[in-house]
Amino acid sequence: MQCTRAKSIVFSLTQILIFFISFSTLHPSQFIIIGGGIFPPNSPPDYSDCPDCPQPPEPEPEPPACPPPPPPPTSTTASSSSHPPPKPPPPPPPHPPPKPPPVPAPQPPTPSAPISPLPLELQMAIKAIQRFKATITYDPLNIRKTWTGNKICKDSSTYKGFICDTTIRDNKVRIAIVDFTFYNFNGEPLQLSNLLDGLPDLISLHVNSNNFTGEVPIGPTKIPSLFELDLSNNKLKGEFPRTILTSKNLTFVDLRFNELTGQIPPEVFALDLDVLFLNNNQFEGNVPENLGKTPVLYLTLANNKLQGQIPKSIGQASNTLLEVLLLNNRFSGCLPYEIGLLKKATLFDASVNYLTGPIPRSFGCLENMVILNLSHNQLYGTVPESLCRLKNRNLNLTLKFNYLTQVGPECRKLIKNRDLDVSMNCILDLPSQRSAKDCAAFFLKQETCADLKSMNYVPCKIDYSDSPEDSPVERKLVAQPRSYAALQKHQP
Repeated sequence: MQCTRAKSIVFSLTQILIFFISFSTLHPSQFIIIGGGIFPPNSPPDYSDCPDCPQPPEPEPEPPACPPPPPPPTSTTASSSSHPPPKPPPPPPPHPPPKPPPVPAPQPPTPSAPISPLPLELQMAIKAIQRFKATITYDPLNIRKTWTGNKICKDSSTYKGFICDTTIRDNKVRIAIVDFTFYNFNGEPLQLSNLLDGLPDLISLHVNSNNFTGEVPIGPTKIPSLFELDLSNNKLKGEFPRTILTSKNLTFVDLRFNELTGQIPPEVFALDLDVLFLNNNQFEGNVPENLGKTPVLYLTLANNKLQGQIPKSIGQASNTLLEVLLLNNRFSGCLPYEIGLLKKATLFDASVNYLTGPIPRSFGCLENMVILNLSHNQLYGTVPESLCRLKNRNLNLTLKFNYLTQVGPECRKLIKNRDLDVSMNCILDLPSQRSAKDCAAFFLKQETCADLKSMNYVPCKIDYSDSPEDSPVERKLVAQPRSYAALQKHQP
């Protein structure tokens, strides 16, 4: 292909040269300046006698620019030429896709908020809990396994038995309640001091039905905000915990079903309590004379070894006392008429003691009384008619196992309605009484009251206008008093 092009170029140059020679012959007066000379050119040499010589090589022209590719053949003639058409150039490569925008460099992760450390008070609490945990040798409910980590006050599934709340003192979250009810922990020994040293913000401590021993460290410098204290059904020994007496904010104290001994300190009746349960211990001696100064609503001293007379000051609690349990002790002497001043009381139980003398007529002033139990004593004389005329139609009056000798017509109506039980007394014309021999033996050695006059004193105005006989008696079911429930151990 390149050779053909060269021949064409030589042929064209020869034609141009012949043209110029012919032109110069026809116009001799004109000069063709070739190469810049001033003389007319000589006649061309005669090469006729010369043998064919090869033409001098022409200078290689610059290769022309490549022509555009020929159009594709349009007929069969073109396709039948001797030379096949050149292959079409390959199609231009597709334009590359636009470059994606540069991926921004990943931002460094936002640093998470630093985990605030536990307040110092909660750190101290966890340390105290772990110390206490190490002293527990018996944990039937596997409570201790939840006492791990530092999510106390954040995850309710951890640290069971510990409840958090906002304190009044500084409005911050602290452990406010410990409730180990029915956990039945045991240890060697299991002491509260191992636990309470790190919990100064407690307002309620309920650890009933466990096996705690030792002291009760809850004084005002230890746990100043404690309101409720329930240590019932444990193995506390020794005298009444003195630290309780200095706790100014307590309103609920439950020490029942322990092994506490000694006398009840008079300071306990100066505490601003609503509930005082001391039953089922081994307390002994006389009840302090300042009993009447107590503001408690529910008082249980039952099932101890208390003795002596019931303090006359009890009448001073006429605006507060609702339920009083003195049963199963060793009280003696006569019933003070001041009991009749307890106008708000609904329950008074002094059964199973050694009380003697007549029933004071002031008991007819107990207008809100629902349960009055004086059974299993050594009371004698006549049942006051004023007592049997009380307006409360739900009155349950129990006077059995005494040495009473007479009942009036109003009391006989209650007996008929089974609202008054006077069985096993010395009432001759009623069934189910003591034998004449037993009654005679008792009256031979009966004790007399020092102040018999007070037995007839009535400190209220008794309304005799309406007799219970005038309207039908409608008995209603009465819920078990709260104090009676305290005579039973907690049940899970």
